[in-house]
Amino acid sequence: MPPFSILLNILWVVFGGWWMAVGWLVAAIVMAITIIFLPFARAAFNIAWYALLPFGQTVVARDEYTGRGDLGTGPLGTLGNLVWLILAGWWLALGHVLTAVALAVTIIGIPFAWAHLKLAGLALWPIDKTVITVDEAERLRYAPWRTRPY
Repeated sequence: MPPFSILLNILWVVFGGWWMAVGWLVAAIVMAITIIFLPFARAAFNIAWYALLPFGQTVVARDEYTGRGDLGTGPLGTLGNLVWLILAGWWLALGHVLTAVALAVTIIGIPFAWAHLKLAGLALWPIDKTVITVDEAERLRYAPWRTRPY
């Protein structure tokens, strides 16, 4: 991870990024307790780590990353996203938006507010997404099997 990303991640945690990571962890624990939503719990744990240290990482669609569809990228993934939206997505997104508004009041907080808005979008529809490093996303963008860069 580049030094600038490390610095941004440290500032992110100091200025409140940790509290939304805790929100993702709570959502993951609640989903795990229900047993039936264990796949959601795994995804929420992964995104909790991303919410704790977002700089130097990015989110891409899983079918873009793997080059093929799977169970979570098709109609069942859409159904899963709708269930997620009702159970946990809306309140996680609301938490990210409220945090973004509070951070956007200061000029220094604007990059962090932008990161929270990206996380709010992810909170609404996370099932067919995966978290990868920015370097990996750049290699994926120009992969030889892709017909055009995204």
